[in-house]
Amino acid sequence: MVLIALIMTGVITPIVTVLYRPVKKSVSYKRRTIQQTKPDSELRVLVCAHTPRNVPTIINLLEASHPTKSSPICIYVLHLVELTGRASAMLIVHNTRKSGRPALNGTQAQSDHIINAFENYEQHAAFVAIQPLTAISPYSTMHEDVCSLAEDKRVSFIIIPFHKQQTVDGGMEATNPAYRLVNQNLLENTPSSVGILVDRGLNGATRLNSNTVSLQVAVLFFGGPDDREALAYAWRMAQHPGIILIVLRFTHDGDDTEVASTRATNESDQKVPKMNLDMKKQRQLDDEYINNFRAENAALESL
Repeated sequence: MVLIALIMTGVITPIVTVLYRPVKKSVSYKRRTIQQTKPDSELRVLVCAHTPRNVPTIINLLEASHPTKSSPICIYVLHLVELTGRASAMLIVHNTRKSGRPALNGTQAQSDHIINAFENYEQHAAFVAIQPLTAISPYSTMHEDVCSLAEDKRVSFIIIPFHKQQTVDGGMEATNPAYRLVNQNLLENTPSSVGILVDRGLNGATRLNSNTVSLQVAVLFFGGPDDREALAYAWRMAQHPGIILIVLRFTHDGDDTEVASTRATNESDQKVPKMNLDMKKQRQLDDEYINNFRAENAALESL
């Protein structure tokens, strides 16, 4: 989810197209989701990466997404690079890089690493198309590049790493506080579904393209549109021969809702009945989606 960052002033390699990003405001936009993607159509995914560290896990996650002839996956790989100095923000669209030239700097080396990994995945995977890009911008506006690209490419799902990484002892530590800001801004402005990747080591040691590898995937379903979207993604995974899917649905006693309704005795509590109606509607949508999921996957032994 390999990229060449152009940092040196006046030096532009011929294998990339540089597009200076104009400032534009997002127009009214209906959010695209995995649920809205038809089962027999292409799934478009935007993968964001700050460093190569999360790339093996992201690739395995994409492999688990089960691309097929009837439902291939188009993956836009966006390397997010902080803009420093007085240069202008830019979006770089990469062509396939076959020259084997050495990297000019550390940022380009990271880009090359990321692009090579995804191009290698594309070569060995079926029904997958990769388009690598680099966005160079300040962290404060980096989410705008992600949102703009997601809109332009009609992306249904955005994957971006969590701002913390796993340590040797199994804990989590922040790698860069600015990553958290990028994620928060993206969640507030996204035109698509967003998955925050918490990397716990689903790396190359457990490649899903091996016939001997199987993974267990758990979905914790508490209810609501976000959980239905998570189940929609798991729905694709359930078709993968190497995936064993477990769905755990958590429900609560309806008595709490009724008690809350009886407490609407003053002006500040008048919103409670409306909230309860929305909760009932969401519960109905949850029931319908769960029942449909069960019916469509009743024959799957891995579920």
